[in-house]
Amino acid sequence: MTENKLAGYLAAAMRELLEETFENAHGIYLDRGTSLFETLATITAQEASRPVSANCASIAVHVAHLSFYIETLIRFVQGERPQVDWTEIWRTVREVTPQEWEASQQRLRDAYQAIRTLVNETIWEDEDQIGGALGVLMHNAYHLGEIRQALCTIKPDR
Repeated sequence: MTENKLAGYLAAAMRELLEETFENAHGIYLDRGTSLFETLATITAQEASRPVSANCASIAVHVAHLSFYIETLIRFVQGERPQVDWTEIWRTVREVTPQEWEASQQRLRDAYQAIRTLVNETIWEDEDQIGGALGVLMHNAYHLGEIRQALCTIKPDR
């Protein structure tokens, strides 16, 4: 198998798995209706603001973190080396209003579209790119799981 063919397979798998995680679960690893955007559509600002416990973050914090992570990753891939405080969001994001909640979800949608564009434009020729691709998939899936687990506490009757 040629390297170009392998890179094409990787890009196709990335697109499919990103779609599964964010937009539309096809049953690759999620149940139907449980993608990130499908899940977030069921959550109000009040619910998103509620921490699961005194030591756990709210859903609003997870969403803000996901956007920040993707935006930072894109900057890194574009050659920037931003100095970032990975803990800031966890310390500063609190309750969100309905308008802030919608804006936060839109920021995540925009970040998601940007990462899809990056996947489509990447040549996929080195180990850092492939490692980064796997990392972004795992990171986002992890936070989707955290959000879905938080819903068990926030919406126990769902």
